[in-house]
Amino acid sequence: CRWTCFVGNSKRWKQGALSMQLYTAGISTTLMAQRVARHGNASVVQFEWDNNSITFSQIIEAVGEIPIPPYLNRATESADSTDYQTVYSRIEGSVAAPTAGLHFTPQLFDNIARAGITCRELTLHVGAGTFQPVKTDLIGEHPMHSEFISVSRELIKELASTNRTIIAVGTTSVRTLESLYHAGCLIATGQWKGEVPQWYPYSAGHPSLSTTDSLNALLSYMSTTGITTFVASTRIIIAPGYKFHIVSGMVTNFHQPQSTLLLLVSAFIGKKDDWKTMYGHALENGYRFLSYGDAQLLL
Repeated sequence: CRWTCFVGNSKRWKQGALSMQLYTAGISTTLMAQRVARHGNASVVQFEWDNNSITFSQIIEAVGEIPIPPYLNRATESADSTDYQTVYSRIEGSVAAPTAGLHFTPQLFDNIARAGITCRELTLHVGAGTFQPVKTDLIGEHPMHSEFISVSRELIKELASTNRTIIAVGTTSVRTLESLYHAGCLIATGQWKGEVPQWYPYSAGHPSLSTTDSLNALLSYMSTTGITTFVASTRIIIAPGYKFHIVSGMVTNFHQPQSTLLLLVSAFIGKKDDWKTMYGHALENGYRFLSYGDAQLLL
């Protein structure tokens, strides 16, 4: 199989194949990797192994490591398999943990339920693009990678009819929920091709549908096609000037400079420099930043 990969110390990988012996499910196999092409700042790598009873998924499980944040300056440890993971994660596929969710424990979920607050689940598989800083002077020149989302019909139906405040846990959940609105708009105008484009929310041809109308268009599409779970890709970038359609609040960590996540927070706060005031307060008072840092509630 072939995968598009980020390769550390890429210049040291000369022509030729790399190989290693590994064991998975009690079976030994030899894995070989060869770079066959370049794809932007990534490499297309061909993987081969000599035992057809082993899947590539099993190989990844055997030799892969959890990609903990690089600023921790340490190797991955066995404890990271539980510490760097939310208590509610079940579906494999993301390259990073949605770290706002690390603050939630089973006891906290019990307290939330006792307060009469309902919790609902959705899926966005964080892609490798989440690690790509904004290096351009203009936001419009920053490319967003496509990410996979999956949302049940029951949740979309509830979102279309509820008058309750919707608070997303993490920027991944924000992008998933907001992508549902734009997917509905694309469907309503006959433009749906399976993915929400990066700049569609800001385009001149975007229809001004209400949230209910857009989500109902999405529900009608699901009924017509007979699907119970909406599966799609999204590339949307949420930056200042964006109008939020579903999310009224979010729990998120403090993000690093030159990141699309900080752009999203800035867009949500609205006023031009208010995010600087908030981050200044966090810096002055010793708040912890990034994945293992403190959380903030934005309304």
